[in-house]
Amino acid sequence: EKWDFVLVSDIHEVGSEKEIKRKKFLDELSKKGFTIKKIEDKKLFYGVRAPKHIFQKYQWLLRNPDSRLQNSNAHHDIPVTTSFSLLRIRIVNFILQNTMTPDLEKLHDLMKKKVFEATFPLHEKEEVREILTEKWTRWRDIFFQQPIEKIRCYFGEKVALYFAWLGWYTYLLGIAAVVGLVVFVAGITVFNSSQVSKEICEANNTIMCPLCDQKCPFWLLSDTCTYAKVTHMIDNEGTVLFAMFMAIWATVFLELWKRQRATVVTDWDLYRWDEEEEELALELINNLQHEPRQYQHSYFRSTIILLLVLVMIAVLIGIAHALVIYRVVATALFTQSSFEFLREQANTVAVMTGAVLHYITIVIMTKVNRRVALYLCDLEKPRTFSQRENNFTVKIFTFQFFTNFSSLIYIAFFLGRINGHPGNYVRIAGRWRLEECHPSGCITDLFIQMAIIMLLKQTISNVMEYLVPWISHKLRKKQQRPKKRNMMLGEEEEAAEDPCKRQWLSNYQLNEVNIFSLFDEFLEMVIQYSFTTIFVAAFPLAPLLAFFNNLFEIHLDAINPRTPTASCQRGLTDPSSPAGIWLQVLEAVGILAVIGNGLVIAITSDFIPVQVYKYTYSPCV
Repeated sequence: EKWDFVLVSDIHEVGSEKEIKRKKFLDELSKKGFTIKKIEDKKLFYGVRAPKHIFQKYQWLLRNPDSRLQNSNAHHDIPVTTSFSLLRIRIVNFILQNTMTPDLEKLHDLMKKKVFEATFPLHEKEEVREILTEKWTRWRDIFFQQPIEKIRCYFGEKVALYFAWLGWYTYLLGIAAVVGLVVFVAGITVFNSSQVSKEICEANNTIMCPLCDQKCPFWLLSDTCTYAKVTHMIDNEGTVLFAMFMAIWATVFLELWKRQRATVVTDWDLYRWDEEEEELALELINNLQHEPRQYQHSYFRSTIILLLVLVMIAVLIGIAHALVIYRVVATALFTQSSFEFLREQANTVAVMTGAVLHYITIVIMTKVNRRVALYLCDLEKPRTFSQRENNFTVKIFTFQFFTNFSSLIYIAFFLGRINGHPGNYVRIAGRWRLEECHPSGCITDLFIQMAIIMLLKQTISNVMEYLVPWISHKLRKKQQRPKKRNMMLGEEEEAAEDPCKRQWLSNYQLNEVNIFSLFDEFLEMVIQYSFTTIFVAAFPLAPLLAFFNNLFEIHLDAINPRTPTASCQRGLTDPSSPAGIWLQVLEAVGILAVIGNGLVIAITSDFIPVQVYKYTYSPCV
């Protein structure tokens, strides 16, 4: 026998408040025709199965009105978006979440009060095993096409569309990765061929001002010979061509994904699915007396939210300023260090440690940004869940964009341009000189910053993303083992007589589904897409790093206990397309990529000044 959902509760004392609240909720489900089965172990498990007439009502309500009048048994015009098991899960979950007790409490309220501990639908074991073993989780199949249709049939459209988008993005990213690698290798081959670098290396008589106020001597321009060669390796004619290529690639990628997405959405019949219509149908199924609530837009509330968003952005920009202050102070301290290496490479070490500190702020502020975005969405009170999801997406991406890129924007466009000149330096607190670019240019600093952040995000973050839920899953599973080992013979026979018990226990031991898990994956990939397009002129290896990261990301997401796959409790799904709002975000990133790379070439890069010098003022002329 199959059950739609399982509710888990602690064993409360008879007559206690929690026991009474639990009984009231289960009584309300019984009144709606639900079948309930109770199994007692360390916890109380309640299997819930909805009556057939609920699904018949759903089909009838979502039927085309004209066909409903012509033939009451016709249902061919209902959009078939998911398998029937997923449809059952969605309908039953809605009813469970919106069933109200006589005390005006819903399931969410009861879970807050620890009346129920968990609620989850059950995995279908055979289907999970078939999906996971066929060309998805095996490492040897990492370069093969994913079984998107099977993923969709079991996990739903949202999960399937995420993997379809990730696969398509990674496929086209391979082209950009090859071009970026060719440009970087070409830069290595011209390491010693730059005329400007040669002139810097030969400038033995050009004396430069000290780089700090104390313990910094005058220095020769030729001391920066190696740095100048490294800068030319990054900042050359090929870099300009690669920036132009990536601007075109970003546009082509989006247009091709729109075509691919349209094909997928049409094949899955998602165009005919309307979230608001289904939500109203589910409300009527749950309560025939339901009346659609009136919604009126509040300009006052929107103004308050806009002001709060601006305040949050100001805070994020303030954090970027704090990182600038750190680099200024760190440079000053390193130049006074007793270690010769730190004194000589004070600026580079400050940039590298600043990049690590920037990564730490990204990790911390990601959690803060989510809480703030959720609070603003609650304050905004959108009319539908879809609007809430879209508003949340825009807000958190905006916050994450400023968190990730404020410091990079400063290095690319402001570093070395607002620090004053000898005799009139701009100082912080009247003491520390504002940092300035290396004589060979700022693009190397931008290269170092992007390289460190991308490497840390794709190593430490991914390892933690997988290990923490995996360890949590193992510990949760281990806690259940002593019970099984110490079972008496009679209890073993009881478990054998009731096949539901073992299945419910095994599903309960899995990690709970994080409602933000899929959203977090989309956000992570869109931020990565921003890194590989907006400042790619300064870091040609960004697409290559992203490509290899995504090859592992697809596989790890398939087996990761954090994502809604078979390693965790079965997730809830609806046919709404999360890639819809993300598509608009990607289009915005594409526009920023064209503008950003153009500004990097015009402002950050020394390509244009070098060309002017080479063909106008160079001794070779």
